[in-house]
Amino acid sequence: MAPAPEKFTLETTNPADMTEAEAATELANLAAEIVRHDALYHGEDSPELTDADYDRLVARNRQLEAAYPALIRADSPTMRVGTPLSGTTNTGHFGKIKHARPMLSLNNGFDDEDIVDFVTRVRKFLSLSDETVAEFVAEPKIDGLSLSLRYEQGQLVQAATRGDGTEGEDVTANIKRVDAIPKTLTGTPPDILEVRGELYMNRDDFLALNSQQQDQGGRIFANPRNAAAGSLRQKNADITANRNLQFFAYSLGETSTTIAPTHWELLAALRSFGFAVNDLSAKSQTVDGLLASYRMVGRTRSDLPYDIDGVVYKIDRHDFQARLGQMARAPRWALAHKFPAEQAETTISAIDIQVGRTGALTPVARLHPISVSGVIVSNATLHNEDEIARKDIRIGDRVVIQRAGDVIPQIVRVIPESRTGAESKFSFPDRCPICGADATRIEGEAVRRCRGGLKCAAQLFEGLRHFVSRDAFDIEGLGARQIEQFIELGWITSPADIFALGAYKEPMAALDGYGTVSITKLLAAIDSRRQIGMARFIYSLGIRQVGQATARLLALHYGQMDQMMAALNPQADLSAAHAALVEIDQIGAAMADDIISFFGNADLYQIVQKLLDVVTVLPPERPANNSPISGKIVVFTGTLENMSRAEAKAKAESLGAKVSGSVSAKTDFLVAGADAGSKAKKAATLGVNVLDEAAWLALISAT
Repeated sequence: MAPAPEKFTLETTNPADMTEAEAATELANLAAEIVRHDALYHGEDSPELTDADYDRLVARNRQLEAAYPALIRADSPTMRVGTPLSGTTNTGHFGKIKHARPMLSLNNGFDDEDIVDFVTRVRKFLSLSDETVAEFVAEPKIDGLSLSLRYEQGQLVQAATRGDGTEGEDVTANIKRVDAIPKTLTGTPPDILEVRGELYMNRDDFLALNSQQQDQGGRIFANPRNAAAGSLRQKNADITANRNLQFFAYSLGETSTTIAPTHWELLAALRSFGFAVNDLSAKSQTVDGLLASYRMVGRTRSDLPYDIDGVVYKIDRHDFQARLGQMARAPRWALAHKFPAEQAETTISAIDIQVGRTGALTPVARLHPISVSGVIVSNATLHNEDEIARKDIRIGDRVVIQRAGDVIPQIVRVIPESRTGAESKFSFPDRCPICGADATRIEGEAVRRCRGGLKCAAQLFEGLRHFVSRDAFDIEGLGARQIEQFIELGWITSPADIFALGAYKEPMAALDGYGTVSITKLLAAIDSRRQIGMARFIYSLGIRQVGQATARLLALHYGQMDQMMAALNPQADLSAAHAALVEIDQIGAAMADDIISFFGNADLYQIVQKLLDVVTVLPPERPANNSPISGKIVVFTGTLENMSRAEAKAKAESLGAKVSGSVSAKTDFLVAGADAGSKAKKAATLGVNVLDEAAWLALISAT
């Protein structure tokens, strides 16, 4: 668990008699103290405070926030949803499980046109004629927690959360206490069967739980989804067993044998194995039919006993699903059609500027707290200065807000007829409010950025928070409070300095809340991360537009970190490096610009190099196959007859090949369809192996 002060004194000073600085300091101390007691209560089942004393901490926090709404912190107890998850605290209660097959997320659609585009893309990818029927299944999208359940010989042996899609938390012990999860399957399931679905809590059970929590002085959950997640990740499995969790099955992971040729038949098979399957699922052959299902489910949404936030469309045939495959983070064969966000009215009390890890100055509206979709919202992003001007947003305005995708609060519009004349326009700063450096806009960009780099405390702080986060280096015990403190002491000025914190072991012991045990745990956690996978390493750098999926693409493309560093060295031919990046499927010109901009900055490049001196970056694991094209560079040209160009590229990549858009001396195969042009001539000149479509299909079928 993160270090915490040994003593905490609850202040009783009237907020009106305090300075803003004194209030900010006390709010920071309260946030840290309440988090500590949450972890003791929920993570370790060993509370130090009575419920009444805990309630006094929370009440004092609310009192200060009411008096100083501009000081409400991102880590405030009033901003948190539910309770801290014991699986994500420093207790390390839950182990990790690597998924046999990735647990993908879904791309979203928000209007009818998105659904038309989805169906059109699927048919085009599969080269289906107008006469060819393609059926789809529409299923309600349950607002719960994704799980993967592994059965061997019909017995439940393992349960894992989605996690980052590649690796999740081992929640087997707790799931075995959930009555809605079959422990022994019925019917004739395969010897190995991974069933995936959504763990959720019915609304009535959610309300009853919150009522019980309130009576017992416990934490109040914001919505059923967070109640389900918090209930699952309990150190005491008896608590999980008593929370009446439910489960809908909807897909598969690894299986030893094929179960059904279509998704619709798979749902029937899952029922026969003993799983609950949503009865609102429906089949359709047309876009109109899918939209009719969406609207029908939407009309019954409020009457359902559980929460849903949309409808998922899947192409029915499994062979079509296999051909469509997946992109970096989502399958091509499915789409989530989200419901419109719930809206509410409130007032803007102030506008503040936050500085992110990339230097972006983001305006944030401080709102009079309002409940939206069951969550209390008191802040909303305003994105950038152009957005403020476009919507003519002023301090004091009455506004309509919504939670985009039922998650992120945003301002939809101003209500000008409610203006009294007391509203004031916001003047966007041209200097960083944190470090005072110039804040400039690059032509063509909407965002103004601080040019202070890591000399800006906000950028350093946010960058390091990202660096140690769960999906990056995942260093337990090194949270926001510790990072802030170590920066102030001058112990950390760049990521590499984290791995030298052992030199400060003695002065660290002199700090409040740092005992021998906590220091030993922290330094051990740091040392345990001296080896890291390449994708995680790239993601940890915080490059603009480079999320986990893109980081994996880059890791697979370069193979070794030293090769990536050599290709992107500021002294290298960065125009050639940019061209090579754009050739990677799913990396566009704008994303390549940001990657080049990051590594092309000599200071940032040296920071990465310094980090590489103290950690070992492991090469990415590639798909295990004996494909004759694994690791080869393949280029397609001309018109293919048996599959679309997109399907051919996807198939090549699934077999471990790198697909490029241009021919060079490094190209291994050029696949030439009908009407092959200049690429075929260039390939012949360079001595590249040119295959017609028949030879290509014969080559990959030899896998």
